[in-house]
Amino acid sequence: MEIMVVLFVLVLLVALPGRGLYWKMKKITLQDRKDQVEDALKHLYDCEYRKIDCTLMSVAGNLNLTTKSAAEIVDKLEEMGLLILKDNILLLTAEGRSYALKVIRIHRLLEKYIAEEEGLEERYWHAEAENREHTITVKEAEEMAAKLGNPVFDPHGDPIPTASGEIPAKSGRPLSQLGNGEYAQITHIEDEPEAIYVQLAAMGLYPGKHVKMIEQDNRRIRFEAGGEECILAPVLADNITVAELKPTEPVVQKYVTLDKMKRGEKARVVGISRALRGQQRRRLMDLGVIPGTVIRYLMPSPGGEPVAYEIMGTKIALRTQQSKQIFIEAE
Repeated sequence: MEIMVVLFVLVLLVALPGRGLYWKMKKITLQDRKDQVEDALKHLYDCEYRKIDCTLMSVAGNLNLTTKSAAEIVDKLEEMGLLILKDNILLLTAEGRSYALKVIRIHRLLEKYIAEEEGLEERYWHAEAENREHTITVKEAEEMAAKLGNPVFDPHGDPIPTASGEIPAKSGRPLSQLGNGEYAQITHIEDEPEAIYVQLAAMGLYPGKHVKMIEQDNRRIRFEAGGEECILAPVLADNITVAELKPTEPVVQKYVTLDKMKRGEKARVVGISRALRGQQRRRLMDLGVIPGTVIRYLMPSPGGEPVAYEIMGTKIALRTQQSKQIFIEAE
């Protein structure tokens, strides 16, 4: 009798509709398939936006799947009426494009929210958005957009599709195509592959920063960004999109940052880098780090940082990572 009771309980635990182990595993499998379908749609749209061919092999590579698994996803998308196959090229249908733009909108809103509200290190913005985008509802996405003030671009410079699925055409040109002596403003930095993005971010490059091309050839691109010389291989420079600055537009050629100050020196704050976002930016402003304020270097801590500064009669402590984002001029 006891054995029968135990068996009955086990059956309930495994097969209870909606709550048993079998149903939970089935739900996980279905969610995985949904994630793959949406990731494939994003890849298809990205190919279309960049005007490059999308194939079964590119889907497999982008989603890190075997060719067989990728083929199953493609078959599912075709069955759902979201894509068509033409001469071995995968093309989105109107319905597929609409679905893809919905997912892209959620992803880019999440990146913006994570960057502005959560203060997560920028190398993790994309991956964290990837983890959450498949579980966010359209209603939650619109609430997020409203809280952020309905942003037009994500923190990497990618345009955020509108709720109705509108998105501006690709503009700008790769940094590698900038002529010697030309000035430009970075408008976009590609966030994949992650290893390349991390390298570019570590160089202090971000959308909005002004650059000047010094010289280039087929081996290296040498340019100035924020008063510092940078060198990149052409393949890396192609991940940076710029818009040329016209002669009538202001060009910021030299930045002096707070970390360059010496003990006892005074300076006037002229701005905060756009790379510093959300809570960190608000905290600095709350401390009085705003244009026109005089700041004085007091002393470093025994370990070198944080460094103590005096601003508006109050002592504050800043780390080098923060002081590098504050622009100053001699007082």
